[in-house]
Amino acid sequence: MTQFAEDRLYMALNGFTQAIGPDDASTRLRHEALIAAEFDRCHPGDSFEDLKRRARFSKEDQGLLWDWMARAARIEASARDRKPDEPVALAA
Repeated sequence: MTQFAEDRLYMALNGFTQAIGPDDASTRLRHEALIAAEFDRCHPGDSFEDLKRRARFSKEDQGLLWDWMARAARIEASARDRKPDEPVALAA
């Protein structure tokens, strides 16, 4: 996963270019680790690494990656806000 740690992916939305995922590389890697296995489980025959490669040239895959990175941010935020004895809910 560190192979793509330095590579930022961007998508153009209405003429504005925005980065996909957080700006910080360590946070981005942590988010990718949170969702990679779940993505692979939800998309048999596909992998999160393949999605990241395709997102370089496919707007549809950029949007899908954007959604999954937003999911990772929500999971991390809910884990940060929960009480220590509460389980982490992965369902959104």
